[in-house]
Amino acid sequence: MAQAPLPLPQVLPTPRSFGETNRRDGWMAQPIAVALGFTAFIVYSTLRAFEGKYFLHGEYLSPFYSPLLFDMPGAAATGHAWFGAWPSWIPGAIAGISLSPAFFILWAPGGFRFTCYYYRGAYYKAFWGDPANCAVGEPGFRGKRYRGERWLPLVMQNVHRYFLYVAIVFIVLLAWDAVKSYVFTGTDGTRSFGIGVGSLVLTLNPIFLGCYTFGCHSLRHLIGGRNDKVGTSASKGAYDCVSCLNRRHMLWAWVSLFWVGFTDFYVRSVSAGWFTDLRII
Repeated sequence: MAQAPLPLPQVLPTPRSFGETNRRDGWMAQPIAVALGFTAFIVYSTLRAFEGKYFLHGEYLSPFYSPLLFDMPGAAATGHAWFGAWPSWIPGAIAGISLSPAFFILWAPGGFRFTCYYYRGAYYKAFWGDPANCAVGEPGFRGKRYRGERWLPLVMQNVHRYFLYVAIVFIVLLAWDAVKSYVFTGTDGTRSFGIGVGSLVLTLNPIFLGCYTFGCHSLRHLIGGRNDKVGTSASKGAYDCVSCLNRRHMLWAWVSLFWVGFTDFYVRSVSAGWFTDLRII
């Protein structure tokens, strides 16, 4: 049977200009919502880190300050700081801006989220328009050659797998904070078991963070034996458990982000006296 060659077109399609698309749906809604969500959390967490107060109420400790390594510079001892008073060899302010214990620990969970595989795609689209959405033109600053994450500065995103180990430690620390939140001190100094609304808020925090952290792509690769093909039945079972969380990684990423911010807001509110923590038991 005779075969005739089919010539292919020699002219490549013209790249879309930034924002150009044939889509008629509300494709801008998602990147705008993501940008607003990220911006709101970054602004709030930064202000709280600089505020340096209202992070402790009884045994309720804000996750933005946990673990509390030092007390605030020049402030009275809280009795919760691991190493006591702020050390004299660490400046209490830089360029006139006061520091707080939050700066010693926020880099760890922040670094884990910043380098997260899901978050990368989300904020690349939301802030860089790279691309703003599927089938939408990208900005011209990308150039003609796609370099990916193999070159500086984006190659540094690969430290995500190491931030994972630190993030797991923080899950344990926040779980311990949740346990301590069920201990209340009476007016006579006696300590007893109790349940407050804050106890439940602090308990849900490591649960949601755990669902996000233990669904991490890097953990799935690690728990599967660091192989491209899962081998033993034990590693296959562990891999499937992590994959179950990973399938809703975006959901847990946003739920945990919102809840950790809400947990800090709740502790700040009761610490500042905006309202009284309701005791259930």
